[in-house]
Amino acid sequence: RFIACPQLARTVRRCLQRGAGPGPQPVLLEFASGPGILTRSLLDAGFRVVALESNLDFLADLQSLENSLDGQLKVIHGDFFRLDPLAKGALKPPAVSSDKLFETMGVAAVPWRADVPLKIFGIVPQQLERNRLWRLLFAMYECCSIYRYGRVELNLFISEKEYMVLTAEPGKSKIYQALTVLAQLGYEIELLHKEPWSSFATNLKNGGLAIPKTVLLPNDHLCLVRLTPQPNLFTGGLKPSNASAFIHIVKQCFAKPKSRLTDRLNSWSLDNSNALLKALEIPKNAAMCNLYPEDYKRLFEALQNSGMFAETLFHDEVLASTRTMN
Repeated sequence: RFIACPQLARTVRRCLQRGAGPGPQPVLLEFASGPGILTRSLLDAGFRVVALESNLDFLADLQSLENSLDGQLKVIHGDFFRLDPLAKGALKPPAVSSDKLFETMGVAAVPWRADVPLKIFGIVPQQLERNRLWRLLFAMYECCSIYRYGRVELNLFISEKEYMVLTAEPGKSKIYQALTVLAQLGYEIELLHKEPWSSFATNLKNGGLAIPKTVLLPNDHLCLVRLTPQPNLFTGGLKPSNASAFIHIVKQCFAKPKSRLTDRLNSWSLDNSNALLKALEIPKNAAMCNLYPEDYKRLFEALQNSGMFAETLFHDEVLASTRTMN
């Protein structure tokens, strides 16, 4: 799925320009550029663009455009969702390593609290969309892959149903999920634009748009969402080194979203859980789906500081979960 309409390209370009400060702007990585309609619009507006394209049918035209310019555009054969695969050995395109990609782009690593070093735009494929969002979330919390270089800003077209999950409020047990909690804690989430599915071109053989069907949520649009990592994410007891344990705890809590927090704590064989909840000012009968994202972070930090918690309790489960996401 890609942008083939010049009017939509101009709309997306204006969205990407929104909130930009004065002075030089970060490089923009555009993945799955397709026919380059948006690429040209971005170049005309003065963006420095790196086009990451895996489809050989589009690659030649993009490379011709690159050769006609004086360094404003770089074209790389690669697939954004095959960055840093687990397989060992030399990588063959479209697989690509983030280290090689950032070296080619000339983007250096910066401290987490520094300004955004790179902006990324792309349309998330609908196949395995949820898994792709989870993998990005894991990478952000662990400061690996693209996030080794700092608070990389994502500007992604995702399905309307996934946007509603990311922004759900506590109490909505069917859509307020572990993904919701972790995304709201980790990112500043901003909706930039909503566009009907019919506005996008596709290279599916049957020419159809393959709009995913959904029962609980509306899904008539693709939503352009800006995900900017929070500069204060790693405060208190949360660190990249223990973030996988935190993610696993949140996921365990949402295995039964309507269950009580006290029951979950007791399932971990923790002593004095009532005292812990009292100190956090969380009601003993609170359901998992009624806790705010900040409550989960405070709970994790309290567990670490209480002496009742050991990350080794979750070591095997965390490894299995991480392998599944990758």
